[in-house]
Amino acid sequence: MGIFIPRRRVKHRRFDYEPRYYNPEKDESIKRRMRIKSRARHKRRSKLDMLYLLILLLFAMFIYNQLA
Repeated sequence: MGIFIPRRRVKHRRFDYEPRYYNPEKDESIKRRMRIKSRARHKRRSKLDMLYLLILLLFAMFIYNQLA
């Protein structure tokens, strides 16, 4: 029965790193600005996408009418 010898289980090493110059207030303000920029950019992009889709649809209808 030497195969089933209980062994000590290997535990994962822990990672405890504390940055020297970390400012949570500055980090939060940067995250907030990034969220605001991404929201504003998303709204503008969706309007342009709708316009491109409309132009593409009109062009496809024009081509279809010319061929029929």
